[in-house]
Amino acid sequence: MSIESLKNALPEYAKDQKLNLGSLAMDPTLSAQQLAGTFIVSALASRNAVVIRAIMAEFAPKLSAEALNAAKAAASIMGMNNIYYRFTHLVGGDYPTLPAKLRMNVMARPGVEKVDFELWSLAVSAINGCGMCMESHEKVIRHGGLSAEQIQTAVRIAAVVHAVAVTLEAEAALA
Repeated sequence: MSIESLKNALPEYAKDQKLNLGSLAMDPTLSAQQLAGTFIVSALASRNAVVIRAIMAEFAPKLSAEALNAAKAAASIMGMNNIYYRFTHLVGGDYPTLPAKLRMNVMARPGVEKVDFELWSLAVSAINGCGMCMESHEKVIRHGGLSAEQIQTAVRIAAVVHAVAVTLEAEAALA
């Protein structure tokens, strides 16, 4: 499986996703590590086995073992954090002032540059819809020197990978 196999698996009505996948896979805005990691975390956050396998086959070989582990860790930790912080943000009250009491050690030493880990965390947060996390990660990334265009590219990758997963799941359900 690869990006090409994902594109071929999409129905004709999802032609835009085919085109978007192809162009984003070669987008020069992000470093090679940032691009590959963003695709991987987005696939993991999509929770679609076909998408995960194809994206991993395409992009995992482009990352060091440490960077691949960091990407997996970003998807994992944000799976937890996005739920918790979305709750505290939406419900309000006393919850935002209470200590989270959740282990998040990987965020202090992710195994890659902090800005890359934060970028990947932002992509997962965009897929999971946690506004508080998106705002927090975007601020750290901007402070780390990435541009609005680079951040937008990561979110575009997240959006397209998620759309591909939704489309493939819908087609499988209709089959």
